[in-house]
Amino acid sequence: MTIGIIGAGALGSSVARALAKGGLDAIIANSRGPESLTDLVRDLGPTVKAGTLAEAAAADIVLIALRWADVEGVLSGLPAWNNRIVIDGTNPVLFLDPDSPDRNDPTNPLAGYGIKAVDLGARHSSQLVADWVPGARLVKAFNHLDVEVLAEPTANGGQRVLFYSGDDADAKTQLRAVIEAMGFFPVDLGALDVGGPLAQLPFGALSTTNFVKV
Repeated sequence: MTIGIIGAGALGSSVARALAKGGLDAIIANSRGPESLTDLVRDLGPTVKAGTLAEAAAADIVLIALRWADVEGVLSGLPAWNNRIVIDGTNPVLFLDPDSPDRNDPTNPLAGYGIKAVDLGARHSSQLVADWVPGARLVKAFNHLDVEVLAEPTANGGQRVLFYSGDDADAKTQLRAVIEAMGFFPVDLGALDVGGPLAQLPFGALSTTNFVKV
């Protein structure tokens, strides 16, 4: 089994590092091409390779590790999903330029953190992502923890808890096995419409919650 990672920023590279520590095969890709990832994959070791976006999207399980502003545009250019498992690791936030006046917006409670929540109306982010990956079996995971800790599945003598949710039982079973192989302690939050909003940043009740199973 190979894990494809679309996006090589903080989230994608942190998950790739945890996959490498677990000895799992992965293909990581970004919009700049495999050559731009040479140093990263050299550092991660032989189980993680750089590839094109199409190559990463053709893996058995594919993680979307993109900024929200880029998700729809990148996914719209990829081949059919053909019932493969897609992990939605995104959150509906926009990153603000340090010099932008939006960083001092008194109506934005997150301005000090350099982000702004995206208004999705009555929908949660995975509902939109599901529309952008037709034919995929979508699960939500890897989005609720600080990216800095995703590369370290263990802490204080225990395992970090990683939440996941979805509507396809087999997809969740396969994802759970991957999460366990990475060294995390998986916790199923149920259906996508239940678990997705609970773990979604910035306002989900379980977002940024860093539990450790000891």
